[in-house]
Amino acid sequence: MKIEKIHHVAYRCKDAKETVDFYQRVLNMDLIGAVAEDHVPSTKEPDPYMHVFLDAGNGNILAFFELPTLPEMGRDPNTPKWVQHIAFQVPGHEDLMEAKARAEAEGLEVVGVTNHGIFESIYFFDPNGHRLELATWTANQEELDKLRAVGPAMLEEWSRTKQPPRHAEWLHAKEFGKS
Repeated sequence: MKIEKIHHVAYRCKDAKETVDFYQRVLNMDLIGAVAEDHVPSTKEPDPYMHVFLDAGNGNILAFFELPTLPEMGRDPNTPKWVQHIAFQVPGHEDLMEAKARAEAEGLEVVGVTNHGIFESIYFFDPNGHRLELATWTANQEELDKLRAVGPAMLEEWSRTKQPPRHAEWLHAKEFGKS
């Protein structure tokens, strides 16, 4: 068995309509469907919900559940806000700048453009508190191959030491003009 792709990723939202409106307006995603039930199909638990599906491009689907009978959404207080996020790819730098301008026009606080050495990105939050990243590749194939080649050794070293391995420090050296 081999995974073909992610079918969909689902998150919780505070308000399904507000969430769909936001993703349509800010990220130009189309609503491709909605399902509402009184019982959870997999567990048969009684729990009314609205489940919406958005087109995230190239067959990728972003979904949300609104759960009106449950306590308000929360976050894991032990995980920094920057860790859990949804990253979307855009074609190029111009698209990233257009998205940044669009988000800022909505009154959103945008972090970046951040140079990650092999891609650049911006960050902002949706109305539910989910951190979003828009990214575009800047790496060439040689850089991507080099990063893939050092991945296993980096993981092994991290597993032993819990200290950042330096196998790919060239990524950030490039960012700071040290390459």
